[in-house]
Amino acid sequence: MRRWSTPKLASYAALSGAGLLTALVFARPELVALTAPFLLALAAGLALATPPRLAVQVALDEQRALEGDEIGARVVVESSTPVDRLDLFLRLPDGLDVADGRNPVSLHLRAGERRELELKLRAARWGGHVLGPAYARAHDPLGLLVWETTADTRPELRVYPREDVLRRVLQPRETQVFTGNEVARTKGEGIEFADIRTWHAGDPLKRVNWRASARRGDLWVNESHPERNTDVILFVDSFAEARHGEKGTLDLAVRATTALADAYVGRRDRVGLIAFGGILRWLVPGMGLVHLYRIVDALLDTQIVLSYYWKEIDVIPPRTLPPSALVIALSPLLDPRSVGALLDLRARGFDLAVIDVSPVPFAPRPSSGIDSVAYDIWTLRRDALRHRLQRAGVAVAEWRDDTPLQALLEEVREFRRYARHARV
Repeated sequence: MRRWSTPKLASYAALSGAGLLTALVFARPELVALTAPFLLALAAGLALATPPRLAVQVALDEQRALEGDEIGARVVVESSTPVDRLDLFLRLPDGLDVADGRNPVSLHLRAGERRELELKLRAARWGGHVLGPAYARAHDPLGLLVWETTADTRPELRVYPREDVLRRVLQPRETQVFTGNEVARTKGEGIEFADIRTWHAGDPLKRVNWRASARRGDLWVNESHPERNTDVILFVDSFAEARHGEKGTLDLAVRATTALADAYVGRRDRVGLIAFGGILRWLVPGMGLVHLYRIVDALLDTQIVLSYYWKEIDVIPPRTLPPSALVIALSPLLDPRSVGALLDLRARGFDLAVIDVSPVPFAPRPSSGIDSVAYDIWTLRRDALRHRLQRAGVAVAEWRDDTPLQALLEEVREFRRYARHARV
């Protein structure tokens, strides 16, 4: 525990020292009588002051929560010496608020007493939050001395965003070899009817279409589309962000990515993640609930990073993405490096869809003057950029906060259906 002197103790010492020095210089013994009370108070404070021995710990009831949830927190204080007044303050990061309880708080502790202070914290925003430190400040009975210490433990809390429930997601053009919920275009063992053909030696009897065989006079069998899984890569652009107040394009992108990951994992697809920004991070595609938590934990660490080391990065390195994967990009299309990386993925033959997380609602249009003209030119350039991506065969849809994610996905599905028929 560190020891600090208070301004009152410093003032007493200064007054006493100044009085004694003045009495000695001017040979005025009556000045000693004036400083005697200060000297007595200083001596009594130093004699009665006992350095406290405190232990402060911080604990959480949960290590994971959803936005809007309330989490219990405890600040445990134990003292082996009496403390006349103890001030406690738990520092909370942005995104956590006190829903119930007192912070800061003052209390009195007896020797050997252990006190637990209960707090209810509300998770206001997603992210990885580190609580603390908890500051403890002990006062002596006369208020002349102050001792300060901090908690040894700083627990971490991971707050997950609340995602939308998606009824239907984007269907990839190509499937993989493992069993899933996506109907493949190829023919094989499955439950989705594809066509009928004449019977060949080795075909099982359960596949015989007896009605068609009776009409045609020979044996005909049913052919089916197999159910396969897909590889889906979620591309999160964190090079730049438009933000106004507590909301921003990165928040919307993270929430949408969480909803998409949950929907695809529920379909038994393999889902991967690429965070393309100041630092390039990726997760190889995987399946299951554990992998979903890996994706969400990686998203909690996504932030805008200004790094000159990655200044020249404008493409995704080869062999980072599995072949024949569906890439769903969530980007505000503010940085040319992100646009170049998306066009490069399309040129390499990847099935690509782009959700333009629009920064327009976060940048109000100026009322008049040259700024309003520049704003209009900026919005026109954004329209031209989306048109450029569409000409390259990329499904692009502009997403604003007031539009449900499911409606936006349906818009992308319609474009992909039209583009597919146009290629044929």
